[in-house]
Amino acid sequence: MNKREFLKKTAMASSFALLPAGTLAFSKKDKRIRTAHIGVGNMGGEDLGAISSHAQVDVVALCDVDKSNLAAALKLHPKAKTFSDYRVMLKEMDKKIDAVIVSTPDHTHAPASMMAMKMNKPVYCQKPLTHHVSEARAMRKIAEEKGLVTQMGIQVHSFYDYKLATLLIQSGIIGKVHTVRAWSPKNWGYDGPAPEGSDPVPETLDWNLWLGTSAERPYKEDVYHPGNWRKLVEYGCGTLGDMGVHIFDTPYNALQLDVPTTITTNCRKPNGFGYPEQNMVTYEFPGTKYTADTLKWVWYDGVDADKQREDLMLPGGEKLNDQGAMFIGEKGRFYLPHFQKLPQLIIDGEFIDISEQIAAQNLGEPVRDYAAESPKHYHQFIDACLGKDKVTAPFSYASRLTETILLGVIAGRFPNQTLHWDSANAKFVEEEANQYLDSPYREF
Repeated sequence: MNKREFLKKTAMASSFALLPAGTLAFSKKDKRIRTAHIGVGNMGGEDLGAISSHAQVDVVALCDVDKSNLAAALKLHPKAKTFSDYRVMLKEMDKKIDAVIVSTPDHTHAPASMMAMKMNKPVYCQKPLTHHVSEARAMRKIAEEKGLVTQMGIQVHSFYDYKLATLLIQSGIIGKVHTVRAWSPKNWGYDGPAPEGSDPVPETLDWNLWLGTSAERPYKEDVYHPGNWRKLVEYGCGTLGDMGVHIFDTPYNALQLDVPTTITTNCRKPNGFGYPEQNMVTYEFPGTKYTADTLKWVWYDGVDADKQREDLMLPGGEKLNDQGAMFIGEKGRFYLPHFQKLPQLIIDGEFIDISEQIAAQNLGEPVRDYAAESPKHYHQFIDACLGKDKVTAPFSYASRLTETILLGVIAGRFPNQTLHWDSANAKFVEEEANQYLDSPYREF
């Protein structure tokens, strides 16, 4: 089935059950939220732990295509019912679940989330929100039409330093920002050839369900599952789709950006299988009240991503953090390491004390405990379902951030060529790039 056809049918089906905004947040503040989890290994295990740590959550359903992941999760939640196919779980547990957590590889985010939202379920979905731009727009549409509580899994969005940086940038600490540079030396790319042949599928793994809506291909050990899928174009979104979402998030939020108008990626030629191991992506955004007339954004990943480039040199020869972002504005530079480190102000080549400006934001003392900070974003989602709070990374926001990221991923298919994005019509001016906004869904 064509992906656009699937999304159109899903959206049409949802229109018969539209509810006013907010009706899917429970009115009784003592209500318990029954959660169903799709994907419980690796990051899914972390998501499960954080969501279930909320005092008003009951984990009632667990789903994973790998029996070993499922067995480990069941030990922690022995009363939960287990499934290997999320479609079966959602249909069977429809009346017994209140919210759905999607923690699968990227290519399954939209199919699983769309099905849950069609059934009026609030959804917490891992980042990046989707694998394709068309999916991001469809997920935003259905979430908003149905008034669903939604949250993308960018847990550092709720961390102290990122909230502080947002407030300081919006206070005008460096004036209007004209450039952002962001970087990560992670290598979620693969420059080698596609594997040949096949290996026996592990007894614990349902390979057909792991592939899901993606094209059928033979299993190869240590190539796809459990961890290397991020490197591969059919399943992940490279380093940009992994760390880029986290590191883009605060500048994107603080500057109130929309989607870019142009995108250029410098990288090797595409090989059709893996993402490039090293990328430089340059975006141009329309201006906002916090930026110059236009904003330039440059992303670096792979080897030397944390190189001391111009605009990134720190006073006194201080070493640049291996991941982070630098805002460059009218009055100076604002340095935001990733993560759990205070931002720093740089003017005329010197660090400037901003302790008074930090105190004025009334955020209290900095928190340096990941275990304490991480659950906040998850608990915010559950509290929003209970009607006690509001989410800060709903799909209305997450879809635009994800679209921005995915446009950079697509530009990697056209190295050193500037692509022009027509946001109003959701297409590139360069017609040859539009084929990558979507892909067919396999029946499985």
